[in-house]
Amino acid sequence: MKAALKRLVSSPTTTIVLLLVYGAGLAAATFIEKYQGSEIARSVVYCSPLFFFLQFLLVVNWLAVAVRQHSLKRRKWGMLVTHGAFNLILLGALVSHLYGEEGLLHLREGETSNRFAVRHADGVIYRTLPFSVELMNFTLTRYPGSSSPSAYESELLVHLDGEVISERVYMNNVLDVKGYRFFQASYDQDEQGTVLSVNRDVAGRTVTYTGYAVLLLGLLLCFVDKRSRFMQLSRRLKELRCSSLLLVLLAFSFLPVHAADTSAQMTETVLKRVINSGHAARFGALPLQSGRGRVLPVNTFSSEVLRKLHKSDTFYSLNSDQFLLSVLTMPELWRYIPFIAVPGKELGDYYNLPSGQCAYMDVFDAGGNYKLQEKLDQAYGRMSAMRTRFDKELIKFDEQINIFHQLLNWQLINLFPKEDDPEHTWYAPGDDLSAFSGKDSMFVSRILTWYVEEVQTSLQSGDWTKPDEIVEMISTYQQAKNTIAGVTVGKMEAEIQYNRLDVFRQCKKGYLILGGLLLVSAFVSLFKRVRWMRFVVCCLSTAILVVFLFHIYGMGMRWYIAGYAPWSNSYETMVYVSWATVFAGLLFARRSLLTFALATLFGGTILFVSGLNWMDPQINPLVPVLKSPWLMFHVAVIVGAYGFFGISCLLGLVNLVMISLRKSVLIQRIKELSIINEMSLLIGLALMTIGTFLGAIWANESWGRYWGWDPKETWALITMVVYAIVTHLHLMPFKNKLWLFNLSSVIAFYSVLMTFFGVNYFLSGMHSYGQNDHVGGIFIYLLASVFLVALLGILSFMGKQK
Repeated sequence: MKAALKRLVSSPTTTIVLLLVYGAGLAAATFIEKYQGSEIARSVVYCSPLFFFLQFLLVVNWLAVAVRQHSLKRRKWGMLVTHGAFNLILLGALVSHLYGEEGLLHLREGETSNRFAVRHADGVIYRTLPFSVELMNFTLTRYPGSSSPSAYESELLVHLDGEVISERVYMNNVLDVKGYRFFQASYDQDEQGTVLSVNRDVAGRTVTYTGYAVLLLGLLLCFVDKRSRFMQLSRRLKELRCSSLLLVLLAFSFLPVHAADTSAQMTETVLKRVINSGHAARFGALPLQSGRGRVLPVNTFSSEVLRKLHKSDTFYSLNSDQFLLSVLTMPELWRYIPFIAVPGKELGDYYNLPSGQCAYMDVFDAGGNYKLQEKLDQAYGRMSAMRTRFDKELIKFDEQINIFHQLLNWQLINLFPKEDDPEHTWYAPGDDLSAFSGKDSMFVSRILTWYVEEVQTSLQSGDWTKPDEIVEMISTYQQAKNTIAGVTVGKMEAEIQYNRLDVFRQCKKGYLILGGLLLVSAFVSLFKRVRWMRFVVCCLSTAILVVFLFHIYGMGMRWYIAGYAPWSNSYETMVYVSWATVFAGLLFARRSLLTFALATLFGGTILFVSGLNWMDPQINPLVPVLKSPWLMFHVAVIVGAYGFFGISCLLGLVNLVMISLRKSVLIQRIKELSIINEMSLLIGLALMTIGTFLGAIWANESWGRYWGWDPKETWALITMVVYAIVTHLHLMPFKNKLWLFNLSSVIAFYSVLMTFFGVNYFLSGMHSYGQNDHVGGIFIYLLASVFLVALLGILSFMGKQK
């Protein structure tokens, strides 16, 4: 009995079972939190004795496995240090849970206090600080011309041991006094008070950070130690002869559909009276302040507006700048042109709107009443979580109508800065311009009317000299009156060039075409070896490298334009995941041409998804918490892992297809690709682990809590657990490990999709870098993929048996 218990405790199978239970418990907790609240989720799962006991069993199991396998004697330093670091991190979390203090300190301006509130299971209790804190002043800074917060900070006086110390606390800048750390958490709506997060966890933080440092060392050893699993796989891969490849054809059909109603007199008139493209480009180069305070070229603004309204970058032959000028010049015609995309068929049918696209006047009845108003009031009256699909489509459609309504009234086009405005607000011709006086008032109130008249004249004469002169006058006024730093001609030109090059769309085409050709070349080589094929492969690989460098150039341009690392929202993150996927393929290019081709195709597919209508490529100012160098490192590393996980998923699919073919000649190829699959998984798991704990450090340095069981955090941990299970399957006493491993590497990728997409769609949380309200449409394809993977799993299992 004792021997059986010892074998059970030290069994790798027990490790897999415990990790499965652990991951399932974490997943269940995220849904419990959604429907029952965070406190219930904490008491039932995260902070429950059973959950602590499960983590204790994981520690005991690892120690038993290490002893049984004589890991210390065999000097498996990478494995020992890495797993030991996890145990140290768990110890740090336990110390924090038992001895750490966490609460909130609310102060009004002029108020002094030495008590902070701590949320407890029985309610709120107050604890006393060994010093007092006084709020002298709270300052909220907004982006120029916007209501969006740019930064907020508290000026404090700390009364400590008879001394008074002046300090400032703002997002990502912490006050540390006698082991107590104060973080800027929130503020009162009247901007006269502050809410500070208070944290005291010296021992727990020290142990946890030590665990993070040891973990980084252990992961490095896992890739350089000759006894590590990764190095063993590398040696085995060199021993296999790479002589044949399998073709996987991926077909994509792009069928753009544009409504063409040649009988529409208004549309014909607009398309005949086209603004000169050269002049439109000059107008598009003017700076404009967006509603969120960012100064951008008119070209960027017009592109964003046309995409939101029409779901396309062009309207027939009109580019976005020509479209905007046409609306400003001929507003009465545009009221009747059907170009506004209707979000859903249900909404279109309910209001009897034309299929696909409608005109502005279609949403008003004969009496001039707004058809959407009644249902719109009901939609806004519901809680966000209770809104139906119809409600969300209606709100989105109302936003489109409102944008066009403001354009018709010459609003949103914030071209004119006010020199002495402390908020650095820019105004549109249709705004209230009473704040201006003297010559400035005459200029801003009359210039656009004059400009539109001259454009209408030029449409008849073909001479665009006068409109060009007026655009130059507006530019001169902007340069003289602007007080916002960083608004330069060079940056405006760079953004226009970025818009014109459309880098990521071009990269998408390059990756898909070149990746497909590379697969075809591999297929030809499989059946017939010809000398010129090596030259073709070399040329295609070089071309892919050029596209990859162009991809980097595009990301660099976006970084320069935005002023921050380009992976802060869903669109930017998808672009970065595509880059990381192709980069991972380049790393394996010499070892496996198939892996490189698949990675390139997958990178193109990701860029294709990023270009769909529900992805918003708009550059927006960062919220205060994201103004941290930790953002660049945390997101870059953790999202980089997705590229390697994506490659593993594709390789797993290819291997399952080859197993289904039941050809013995493919066994060597399956083994080869399985090794690359596992190596890619190990790299991805290492990056995922480092990125997750970099995020924990960021959180601790920004708001005093390195782990808050937010759903996004939790699912990142679940993804780590899932891939840890897959990478440990080789320890299991199974007969058909290759089949199980490849199938698992495919299934595991759904945890990545849940972390990146599903959390935002099914759950709720404070993380938003991958959030998108319209991501639900992709789940139809994901459900179809589940069916196909299940079918392929069955077929490959049958093929494996034979």
